[in-house]
Amino acid sequence: MVDLEEIKDSFAFFDDWEDKYRFVLDLGKSLPDLPDLKKTEDSIVRGCQSQVWLLAHFDKSANRLEFEIDSDAHIVRGLIAIIQSAYADRSPDAILKYDIEGLFAELNLFSHLSVARGNGLRAMVHRIRTEAQAYQQLSA
Repeated sequence: MVDLEEIKDSFAFFDDWEDKYRFVLDLGKSLPDLPDLKKTEDSIVRGCQSQVWLLAHFDKSANRLEFEIDSDAHIVRGLIAIIQSAYADRSPDAILKYDIEGLFAELNLFSHLSVARGNGLRAMVHRIRTEAQAYQQLSA
C-alpha cells in the first residue's frame, strides 16, 4: 500500500491532470485483486458506476478496521488505493473522525472526475463509514 503522504506529494509534484490521472491508474495496479469468491452480492457497493466490492475486517486486539476493496474499473481501483491509504491502520472511531472530504479537496479530485465517478467515490466512503459505525461499538 502506498503511503498517504507519498500520494499527496505526487499530486503536488504533477502540474498536469493527465499526469495525476496516470499516477492514479498506477496506484490501482498496485492493489491486490479480490478473489471471485469474495465478490458477492453482500460485498457490492451500491451507487457506483462501476462494480465495486468492499469487505471490512475488524481486528479487535489492535482496534483497527481493515478493508478489502476491488473494482472492475482501473481508475476506480486507483481511487480505492487513495481511500485505503487514508484509512489504513485506523480505528473505527478514527475513520469516522477523519476528514476524507478535506483530502479529496486537497487532491482536487472532484474537479477532474465525472459526476458519476464522484458519486461512486462518495458511495464507497459512505459504505466505509457505515462499517466503521457498526464496528465502533466493538472497539469501545
